Amino acid sequence: MSSTDTIRASSATLLAAKPSKKPKNMGQIIRWLILFAGGILMIMPIVYMISTSLKWPHEVYNINLIPEEPTLDNYSYVLEDGRFYGWFANSLLIATLTTISNLLFDSLVGYTLCKFKFPGRTLVFIAILSTLMIPTEMLVIPWYLMSQQFGWLDSYWGIIFPGLMTGFGTFLMKQFFESVPDDFIEAARIDGLNELQIWWTVAMPLVKPALAALAIFVFLGNWTAFLWPLIVTNSVEMYTIPVGLSGFGDEVDVAWELIMTGAAISTIPTLIVFLIFQRFIIRGVVMAGLKG
Repeated sequence: MSSTDTIRASSATLLAAKPSKKPKNMGQIIRWLILFAGGILMIMPIVYMISTSLKWPHEVYNINLIPEEPTLDNYSYVLEDGRFYGWFANSLLIATLTTISNLLFDSLVGYTLCKFKFPGRTLVFIAILSTLMIPTEMLVIPWYLMSQQFGWLDSYWGIIFPGLMTGFGTFLMKQFFESVPDDFIEAARIDGLNELQIWWTVAMPLVKPALAALAIFVFLGNWTAFLWPLIVTNSVEMYTIPVGLSGFGDEVDVAWELIMTGAAISTIPTLIVFLIFQRFIIRGVVMAGLKG
């Protein structure tokens, strides 16, 4: 037998001995089916929103997801309504300012509670966490009385001030600052940096995933807020998008096709914010996995 025949015979023997791929077990298939079903349930409200925005008023209550006669007239109507741009600008301003405020104050307080030892630190942290157990509906009356006394009713400041700082954001930032080594802080102090410089130049760059997550949560929460802006505003010019869209109707009927159209347009900024910050969150998850 030649050397070539020997090599071919050996290769055939190895291929025959190589175990075939095992089929996926039933448990894995079931998990994928459950995840697929969950994904469908999560995306259905968005599909229904877009579908309704393309329908004529007489088709709104049809259960068909695909409109019989799709139309873009609803988008034209909403975009030609000058009030919508004002509501959009109000929501964008309020959500942006509130997000910046939370990133600043929540990180400062979280850093202080994490890296400084002082009497009553644990008590202060518990007091901040306890605010998470208070329903928003119970705070509306005190907020309204404060706004009335300070003259903040129907103003940007009146809408913004309850969300300038949150207990959840403080808790999130404190937990992430725990992962910042104390040796870095001490080395920066030896180099002559003051505490604000250490917080900004040393600690903050190391907690970017937490900042990104907090920015997304705060922006989305204020962009979609309805109850408080509805209570504190009186003029149409001060309405945010959720409050303004609720006015597309009257006591007899509600123009759901216009509400869904405005909601579809208003999702654009939230998608932009997520696309900007999601890479930091993914990087943080990867880094956490490598550290583990």
